[in-house]
Amino acid sequence: MPRNHYMVAIVFLTFFVMSLLTNILGPIVPDIISSFRVSLAAAALLPFSFFIAYGLMSIPAGFLVDRFGEKPVMIAAFLAGTVGSLTFAFHPSYRMAVVSLFVMGSGMATLQTAINPLLRVAGGEEHFAFNSAFAQLIFGLASFLSPYLYSYLVLNLGNAHVNPNGLLRILNRLTPPNLPWASMYWIFAVFTVLMVAVLFFSRFPRVERTANEQAGSWKMYGSLFRKPMVWAFFLCVFAYVGSEQGTADWISKFLSVYHGYDPHTSGALAVSWFWGLLTAGCFVGMLLLKIFDSRYVLIGACVGALVCLSAALFGPAKISLIAFPAVGFFASVMWPILVSLSLNSVSEHHGSFGGILSTAIMGGAVVPVIIGRIADHFGLRAGGAFLYITFGFVLSVGFWARPLITNATVSFAKAEVQPARG
Repeated sequence: MPRNHYMVAIVFLTFFVMSLLTNILGPIVPDIISSFRVSLAAAALLPFSFFIAYGLMSIPAGFLVDRFGEKPVMIAAFLAGTVGSLTFAFHPSYRMAVVSLFVMGSGMATLQTAINPLLRVAGGEEHFAFNSAFAQLIFGLASFLSPYLYSYLVLNLGNAHVNPNGLLRILNRLTPPNLPWASMYWIFAVFTVLMVAVLFFSRFPRVERTANEQAGSWKMYGSLFRKPMVWAFFLCVFAYVGSEQGTADWISKFLSVYHGYDPHTSGALAVSWFWGLLTAGCFVGMLLLKIFDSRYVLIGACVGALVCLSAALFGPAKISLIAFPAVGFFASVMWPILVSLSLNSVSEHHGSFGGILSTAIMGGAVVPVIIGRIADHFGLRAGGAFLYITFGFVLSVGFWARPLITNATVSFAKAEVQPARG
């Protein structure tokens, strides 16, 4: 099948919008706490409601895509994003925020299931690895830009009456004066509506899903869940996503509480650089994986992340401001290594196993809540220390994983001279 450049661009755009909606939670946590006067644990329920949707929807989404195809499922997913965004935009309250984020998270989980097979077919199997890496780069770019958009809106909405910018004037009329950060939900709604329109008028290629991409049967899932190794990798992916989100979601609040940094500027910038370095670290990780066994790279990355976490939690203000984003740099290689080690540790049912691993993304829901609970009783520094446990579990994988296939590395050893056959 010839390459469909238009559809590849659509998939890349989908990655961008998904990231824009997913990774704005960290910067707005301090605003949620101050605007609605909620506890840290209650604030953590917002990322919980978003990421728990991955746990509930990842496997059912695979069955929906198998049944109805990519186009209608993707349109429904973006419609869910629109409904979730507008629900909060029209009725901004804490309870509505929890509901809207769950609806939006359900849509993003469904998209995650649909777009990878579509990218393989539209871009060509021989280009799938490159296109997947480029899609992650776009995902990271949106994560980096999202906090900047948030800062721009929060800092400028109050001056919209003197600002010639038409967007600010419109948002100023739609957003409550005391909740300028809520304007992000109107932006989300616009993006998701545009994506619905683009998808509706787009012609999708026929996707023949490989065995590794099919959702599988309930019998396959039952067979996998009886294997202790499957549970071990499920928990390690759960711990990684929890570590990632547990760090990103609390950076801004931590810097505000302990070091007095403005969450609208310095805090948002630190979150932005966390995602930016998480993206940049992928390039270094790709190089290291060509030289070293992935388990050794994982061990080194976890040790680096734990050192930076210690500096962020217990170091002075300037060190903490740098160390938190640096955690993202070391975390960058953990996800692809964990997924590859997981899938390379089973000989069959890779599609079903992939669905199980996607369900483990709900670790991003649970860990921030645990941090918030601890923080309410003992302070946010003590809550952040819980990340030692989750990063430590990821670190352990480097010691006990026994994949059937290891990553290919470049050998620098000189070839031995073979004696001539006589």
